[in-house]
Amino acid sequence: MKVSELANAAKVTAETVRHYTREGLITAQRDPQNGYHDYDLRSLTRLRFVHQAKQLGFSLAQIKQILEHEQLGDSPCPMVRQLLEQSVVSTKQKISQLTKQLATMEEALVAWTHMPNGEPDGHSICQLIEQWDDPLVTNDKEAL
Repeated sequence: MKVSELANAAKVTAETVRHYTREGLITAQRDPQNGYHDYDLRSLTRLRFVHQAKQLGFSLAQIKQILEHEQLGDSPCPMVRQLLEQSVVSTKQKISQLTKQLATMEEALVAWTHMPNGEPDGHSICQLIEQWDDPLVTNDKEAL
């Protein structure tokens, strides 16, 4: 299969196929007549695997590690479980941080509703930010 044929079969872009080839996640033989990459069914299987793993949130480095583990003849499933468990914890932490940041952003927008934009005066960059008093930080300081 050529790059475009493999991409169509896996429902990804040709650039994705090229990128994963450069990363060593899938391999191809060179067609001696024209020098084009020629992919086999194993490449299609691996490409689909990589695509599914990406949808689950695995990084390319983790996927490469999983594939290397499989090539040694060992089941990578225990490692996959552990990686995903760690990812769930860190993703929940990121969601919590982003939720707090979103609340702060929304509070700032409400507070800025009646504030003028201001003009640069050489001493101030943007008064909206400079005069912002984050209630969450203020409350944390008061709690100390």
